[in-house]
Amino acid sequence: MLSEQLIEFWTERHLCVLSTVRADGTVHATPVGATLDVEAGLVRVICSGSSYKARAIRRLGEASVSVTQVDGRRWSSIEGRALVSDDPERVRDAERRYAKRYKEPRPNPQRVVLEITITKVLGNAG
Repeated sequence: MLSEQLIEFWTERHLCVLSTVRADGTVHATPVGATLDVEAGLVRVICSGSSYKARAIRRLGEASVSVTQVDGRRWSSIEGRALVSDDPERVRDAERRYAKRYKEPRPNPQRVVLEITITKVLGNAG
């Protein structure tokens, strides 16, 4: 599903854009840090449980989303089904992955993790 070039691209430090669909059908796009877990087939995004993206996904129970990153001519979009988890161990795991790719996240007792099960991968990282 993912070439070695795309996997490498998803380990480099790039901000991403998470796109969700609002109840009225319009798109909500917001910058995020995202981590790829090839073995689990997941992309993880940490955020506050009070954020619009977390509330919107939680309201639906599961939501179709897209996470995109761009670096010059290189780009990749990963589409999938997102769930919100506030399970402490899953949040800690996501925080560790975030720290490895970006930096140690600031403390946030309301933090949740968006777990996106990958359904489609697009991109050109060559």
